[in-house]
Amino acid sequence: MLVQQILKDKSDDGVVTVTPGSSVGEAAKTLSSRKIGALVVSSDGKQMAGILSERDIVRAIGANGPGCLADPVDSLMTSKIISATRDETVDSVLGKMTKGRFRHMPVMEGNEMVGLISIGDVVKAQLAELAMEKEALEGMIKGF
Repeated sequence: MLVQQILKDKSDDGVVTVTPGSSVGEAAKTLSSRKIGALVVSSDGKQMAGILSERDIVRAIGANGPGCLADPVDSLMTSKIISATRDETVDSVLGKMTKGRFRHMPVMEGNEMVGLISIGDVVKAQLAELAMEKEALEGMIKGF
């Protein structure tokens, strides 16, 4: 299965972004209200400056206390981003996420972001693929 299929299966809410300079506290409110685990930091919604996850915020609070909620997202975001393309396989994406120990990956087309997938999206896609393979094998065994 390809990343393109994951994007097609996701609801079309688009990628939730936060502008550079926004406070970490504002970002945390957005994460909470949208029930998501990461925000893309972008001034225009297409070009990425970085990504900020729940995990980044929790680590900062643990290290620096709640005062970090007033800091700009730029100070906590990950700016060295590993991304995927629409034509990449789910196995490849899962390998990158596992190796890099991160749970969210932007999908890029050239220099433009076209989506964001999570480890949950990837696992869901793999489970669906396994279920189809199982049904096909059962059909072959039973002679259907």
